[in-house]
Amino acid sequence: FLSRNFRCDCGNSKFKNLQCKLLPEKGKVNSGNKYNDNFYGLYCTCKRPYPDPEDEIPDEMIQCIVCEDWFHGRHLGAVPPESGDFHEMVCQACMNHCHFLWAYASQLAVPALTKVNLLEDEGIVLKVEEGEEQKKEIKKESGVEHQEMKEEKQMEQFNEPSTSSGALNTLILIQVVTKSDGPVCKLKELQSKQFLKKDTATFWPLNWRSKLCTCEDCLKMYSELEVQFLTDECDTVLAYENKGTSDQETERRDPLMDTLNSMNRVQQVELICEYNDLKTELTDYLRRFADEGTVVKREDIQHFFEEFQSRKRRRTNRMQYYCS
Repeated sequence: FLSRNFRCDCGNSKFKNLQCKLLPEKGKVNSGNKYNDNFYGLYCTCKRPYPDPEDEIPDEMIQCIVCEDWFHGRHLGAVPPESGDFHEMVCQACMNHCHFLWAYASQLAVPALTKVNLLEDEGIVLKVEEGEEQKKEIKKESGVEHQEMKEEKQMEQFNEPSTSSGALNTLILIQVVTKSDGPVCKLKELQSKQFLKKDTATFWPLNWRSKLCTCEDCLKMYSELEVQFLTDECDTVLAYENKGTSDQETERRDPLMDTLNSMNRVQQVELICEYNDLKTELTDYLRRFADEGTVVKREDIQHFFEEFQSRKRRRTNRMQYYCS
C-alpha cells in the first residue's frame, strides 16, 4: 500500500520518556508526517475500524492514491469496476480537491464519463463545467480558425502566377509557421471541451498518469495542490506492489540454494557433502563446551576451522581416482 508522508516518530513528543537512539536531538514534531484517521485505526468516510467486528457486509476496501485513506467499495459514491478493469482510485474528497482530474476523467476514467444518455437514464445529476478560461480558449480558437482561413486565401493568391516579390511570400510563410510556437497544454485542450463532473470517486487504468500534462503551468498547479507525485511513475500502486514482491523474494532467498543453483551436478553433490561434514563436526565440537559449561572463545572457533581444513586435506590426499 501507499505510504508517502511518514517518518519515524520515536523519541518525539508523541512518546513520553523515550529518546531516539539514532538522533538524540530529534525535533518534537516530524513536520514531514501527515496524520489521517488511519493512524488512529479508523478508515473510510464511515470512520470505522478494519476489520470491523460490527460490519456484517462483505466489502472490499480500496486505497485512494491521493490521501492514502482506505474506503469501503460501497462508500465511494460509485460502484467499483471489476478488479481487473482499474488499477488506481481517487476518492470523492480528493476529486473535489484535485478538480482538474475531472477533465482527464472524461477521457481516461474507468468506466468513461462520456456516456451522457446512459448516466441520465440512471438519474445521475450531471454538471457540465465551462469556466471563464474555457470560454476564452474557445473564442481564441475561433479567432485562430478565422485567421487560418484568411491566411489560406492569401496563400492561394500568391500561389497564382504573378509578379509579386519573393520577400512577401517569405513573410507570409513565417507568419504561418510562428503561430504554432509554444508548448501545448493538454489540460486546457480537455477543459475547452464539455466534460462531466459528479460527486463520486473515480477509477483509473494502468499508466493513466503518463497522460497528465507536464507543462510549466500544470506543474505549478500540482505543487500548489501538493500532488506532485501524480507525475512520478515510481509512485504508482503497481510500482509499490512490484517493490514489495521483490523485497519479499529477497528475504525468502536462501544464499546456499542460490549457490547450488549456479553449479553443475557434480559440484552440487560435493558442496552438500562438505556442508554436512562441517555441520556434524561443528555440532560435536560445540557440544563439548555446552557439556562442560565453558564459554566458546574466538580462539576456539579459529582452532576448529584449522583442524577441519587439515582433516579435509588429508582426506583429499588419500583419495584415488581411476579412469575406465
